[in-house]
Amino acid sequence: MHSDLPLPDPLAQAHSDTLAAHLRAEIAASGGAIPFSRFMELCLYAPGLGYYSAGSTKFGAGGDFVTAPEQGRLFAATVAGVLAMALRSLGPRARVLELGGGSGAFAEVTLKRLLQLDALPDRYAILEPSADLRERQRDHLARTLTPPVFDLVEWLDRPFEDDWDGVLFANEVIDALPTPRFTLRDGEVFEEYVAMDGDGRFVRTDRPADALLAAAVRHVEHALGTPFADGYRSELLPQLPYWLQAVAGGLRSGAMLFIDYGYPRGEYYLPEREDGTLRAFYRQRMHTDVLRWPGLQDLTASVDFTALAEAGTGAGFDLAGYCSQASLLLGNGIDRLLADAEARTDEAGAMRLRQELKRLTLPAHMGERFQAMAFARDVDLDAAFLLGDLSWRL
Repeated sequence: MHSDLPLPDPLAQAHSDTLAAHLRAEIAASGGAIPFSRFMELCLYAPGLGYYSAGSTKFGAGGDFVTAPEQGRLFAATVAGVLAMALRSLGPRARVLELGGGSGAFAEVTLKRLLQLDALPDRYAILEPSADLRERQRDHLARTLTPPVFDLVEWLDRPFEDDWDGVLFANEVIDALPTPRFTLRDGEVFEEYVAMDGDGRFVRTDRPADALLAAAVRHVEHALGTPFADGYRSELLPQLPYWLQAVAGGLRSGAMLFIDYGYPRGEYYLPEREDGTLRAFYRQRMHTDVLRWPGLQDLTASVDFTALAEAGTGAGFDLAGYCSQASLLLGNGIDRLLADAEARTDEAGAMRLRQELKRLTLPAHMGERFQAMAFARDVDLDAAFLLGDLSWRL
């Protein structure tokens, strides 16, 4: 238990208690336990109650964590240049599909930059499951975009259902997919579940894994060339290929760009990482008490980029590139954007911009922990990944 975490205020605690009661009812109705992936799904996305479905502040200094687009304008402006490479080659009917959308900051800066680059898409769609975040994004973009550009933006309940050409972008999305957790006992694969103790507190328990999860664990063991030790516990997303094909929908020609924190498979499943990568974020603090305060903290697991590469190429796309976030940004002109922005501000503003660049690119901050992976079909994104190729690590 992390006693140094600030306690929720009474309203927040009541909100968490309501979701906890919902979780207990589902556990009781499911024979006394539910898969951890289901627990995570409800904690994050239960309508009106989950972390991303309720109305508290998530992003920025006043929330629980700070994503790259919330650092300032440099991240989105640089990534927009990468998206523009594909959009220009696809023609005037090309679309952009952003998964999630955060506060709307990424969409705002990206659309303004694409306008400057003469690469505006025909439609800019945001696939956002949270009604609350949709309204925040809509308000933000209505305030910050001119009407002709704002009119390009739409919000979707599901991926495009028709055939389309364009670019799919996701920043810190895969880490929030509800993930199964596995462990090994006497060489057999078990799945982590969540149950209740005699006092109604949530506790971990394990049950034999189903065929899909067991096969996925064996696939990873085969790729690593060694079995997992008994007691080793981690995360695995056997549904990742199906999820990727679902969100891409009928994407015919175009690209997909994912930025997230994670590792290639050989590093993800290191023996010393024996309890996986799962953690919680609460008021700018990272901790491992993921069963605490349902609905009030973000739950997240790192991305296995080797699994993502398998999913993307399995869906019929070419792996266009894989590198650190620092390499992607530095290789696509963030230094030039910084210089342009410094020329338009005072010394205090220039200092803030330089600090932003450091947070985005230095290894001690986001530069190496976050990585970028792109897939392409009928477009060429090679120029975006000329610096710091990491595909040999996959």
